[in-house]
Amino acid sequence: MVRDAKVLSALVRRRYREGASIAVVARELGVSKTTVQRHIPAQERCDAAAAARQRHQNRAGQPSEKALRAQVVRLYRSGMPQQRVAATLKISVQAVTARLDPSQRRSRKEAARLAVQRQGELLPRDEIIARYVRGATVIELGRVYQVHPSTIRRRIPDDLIRPRGRTPQPRTRPRWMLADEEIRRRYQAGESSYALARAFGVSPHTIRARIPDTDWRGRPARKAPPPPSRPPQPRTTRSRMRLPISDEEILARYRSGQSASAIAREIGVDCRTILRRIPEGERRTHLQARQLNRPAPGIDAESIRALRARGLTWAAIAAETGLSVKTVRARV
Repeated sequence: MVRDAKVLSALVRRRYREGASIAVVARELGVSKTTVQRHIPAQERCDAAAAARQRHQNRAGQPSEKALRAQVVRLYRSGMPQQRVAATLKISVQAVTARLDPSQRRSRKEAARLAVQRQGELLPRDEIIARYVRGATVIELGRVYQVHPSTIRRRIPDDLIRPRGRTPQPRTRPRWMLADEEIRRRYQAGESSYALARAFGVSPHTIRARIPDTDWRGRPARKAPPPPSRPPQPRTTRSRMRLPISDEEILARYRSGQSASAIAREIGVDCRTILRRIPEGERRTHLQARQLNRPAPGIDAESIRALRARGLTWAAIAAETGLSVKTVRARV
């Protein structure tokens, strides 16, 4: 790496004028591309870019470039993907893309369809049909040939397609043809219900249904004992709490304007205890209780204006009248 700035600037300009690109100069001198651009005059870089574009245009009109473009278009239209065209012509994928017009490029959906079609053309159809006829399923053949089962299905004639579902296994003997005497005789001889079920191709419950309860060797069904009956509990009347004051006095205090919470706090009991001693018709609503507990002082607008004329602030007037500042300002 060159340490001297003057020497570095001279080397950068000389290599750039010789035709090396900015990336090549930066890699050779061990500096960044920004450093190389800083040592090259802007006009010189603009002239080099214009010359490069002109060379590219001149190359596009050459016979070799026209022949290469024609080969790229021909191979791409035949169905080859860009990667395979690039590998065939030994050029990069970017070079293939640059030689194709946007109208000539295939969409992703069309490319996927062509890929599936090419892959399907490579599948041995006769071999697939033969293996399917011998008993292989569509899913198994799809795993073997690494394709989707629908791809295998399209290559099998419709008259050879088997019905969907499992092939029913032949039963040893139909259920309605079971010989109850034989089942009972073999069961009494010592065979288990599971062995008989396997032999006749039925479930053990079917074997159990054909054996009398008296001959059954299994454990009898256990019945849950009924729950013990509980003797009726005598109903006890709850005694009412004795309060320091009578119910008449509680009602009188409540009627006078004292709240149930204040009465309960004074006596030392719960508020609901006080409410139970007040009749339903005597209880106040929430709005009535709020108006009773927070009475509005009789302060009119003239009184507020007089206090304001004395020089008091809104906060001082609110503190003196017991109202909020918002209420005081609203009453003026």
